[in-house]
Amino acid sequence: MTASRFRTILYAAVAIVSVAGLADATYLTVQALTGETLSCGGSPDCFRVLGSSYAKVDGIPVAMLGALAYFSVFTFATFAAFGYARAPKFLALMVGMMFLGTLWLLYVQAFLLHAYCRYCLFSAATTFLIAGLLIAVPPSQSRSASLS
Repeated sequence: MTASRFRTILYAAVAIVSVAGLADATYLTVQALTGETLSCGGSPDCFRVLGSSYAKVDGIPVAMLGALAYFSVFTFATFAAFGYARAPKFLALMVGMMFLGTLWLLYVQAFLLHAYCRYCLFSAATTFLIAGLLIAVPPSQSRSASLS
């Protein structure tokens, strides 16, 4: 398998995984905007996390920001899979920001709220998986290097 084919497969995998994150974040966004109670399997921790002051930034649900981020990752990964030159850079930047945001939100759950939300942990795992897939993408060769 050539490096470019492997790269395309990894970008496609990132796009597919981002759809799972998008579904999770969209569900949480709808729940936050409608004010309905979540089905967390009876876990009070879920309600503590999603009802905390950390669940919104200037009145905007963090889940909505996550949904926008996952949609961006899907878009950039799809463009990268089809060979658009700038897409991998935008993809790496977006995933890097998501990774840092995820670390912060995990810190909040573990050390400030002492409670964990299953949906949030799923989103964190999804972000970590996407970051891992991007780390596995082989570097692209420049045109001039491949001609020599």
